[in-house]
Amino acid sequence: MWKIYRVAQREFVDTVKTRTFLLGLLFIPVLIIGIGLLGKKMSESEGGPRPAVRVGVTSPAGELLSRITKAFVEHNTASPQTPLELRLVSDEGDRTSPQERGKEQLRQGELDAYVLFEGDLEGGQGTLQFYTHKPRASQIDAMWTVERLLRDAVIDRRYQTRGIDRAILAEIQNVPIRRVELGQEQGREQEQSEGQRVARMMVPFAFMYLIFIGIVGMGQHMISSIIEEKNSRIIEMLLSAISPFQLMAGKIAGLAGVGLTVMALWGLAAYGAATWQGIEIDVGPDLLVYGLFYYILGFILFSAILAGVGSICNTVKETQSLMMPITLIFVIPLVTWPQLARDPNGDLARVLSYVPPTTPMLMVLRLASSPDIWWGEIVLSFLVLTAGVLVSIWLAAKVFRTGILLYGKRPGPREVLRWLREK
Repeated sequence: MWKIYRVAQREFVDTVKTRTFLLGLLFIPVLIIGIGLLGKKMSESEGGPRPAVRVGVTSPAGELLSRITKAFVEHNTASPQTPLELRLVSDEGDRTSPQERGKEQLRQGELDAYVLFEGDLEGGQGTLQFYTHKPRASQIDAMWTVERLLRDAVIDRRYQTRGIDRAILAEIQNVPIRRVELGQEQGREQEQSEGQRVARMMVPFAFMYLIFIGIVGMGQHMISSIIEEKNSRIIEMLLSAISPFQLMAGKIAGLAGVGLTVMALWGLAAYGAATWQGIEIDVGPDLLVYGLFYYILGFILFSAILAGVGSICNTVKETQSLMMPITLIFVIPLVTWPQLARDPNGDLARVLSYVPPTTPMLMVLRLASSPDIWWGEIVLSFLVLTAGVLVSIWLAAKVFRTGILLYGKRPGPREVLRWLREK
């Protein structure tokens, strides 16, 4: 046990003292804080002025044209940084129709958008033909604004022709909702903001993603560490003092500690950023304890597999083809998390909870999504995951003890199977 501890200590120190690791460790919290500051700054900023978007229209007349003109004037007054310029494309007496003239002006770059009013729009039977020609990405939001202004102008005119007061209709349709969350005690109530609702929805994913980063991200260090020591022949010196199993166990334990450190710092950074933005995140100690145990077991499972893979390879490039299918299995919860979070007790969530590679992330996601998970499922998932860990360690140890000292050509599947059959 002491030898395993010494290997774990060495692996932990050698990993965390490198500059690349420290930079990567500090980069994520700084990035989270930076995104928060940037988002706040952008929400407060109106942005710089940009050229007016030129919009040509054909066919609106009378009251409808008046409403469209008024809508454009009100928009320019409220948003002077993003002006809209309204231009009428009408019949000039030549053989060219207004529609063709508007399209030609659009192609020549004299207009940014051309709109043709067809049919009886006021009666509800017409259509707005919205033409663009190679629109720039910077103008896409302006095009949406133009569509909204024109649509609202038509709707206002329809209300007027039918004798409907839109202000009264808006008053009828307006139903304010005040979201209040009750506390544990009587009288402890607080209003829930939209940011808190979104944060609560994202908490399950955040926990699952932290587990994923801790398992898969740190697992990569296992591969690189084994390949580096194998190529430098340091592995031979280590095996002269300890057994292959002690070396593998020590590496897994050391990198598990590194993963815990990374998860704790990133988790605290995310929690601090949310608190700084006034978003309250309710994370109970039971979820933290469950996350800790699921992470440890999941990391041992994944690292044992990677230790076996790394021992039979001589370069990191050789490991990529073998790691791809293994990593894809761990990615499944990340791809399906919205459905799993909506239905944490569904058939898919329960089935994946008992597949050892996906068990850690799935169970953390389910526990964060719903506290009503039956305790029997939690116990069963721990038993299944523990069994998977024991099997993976047993198989990895058999491959590791032979493959770690092999150099040259990578052994094939038949040779690896022969190692597994050996006692």
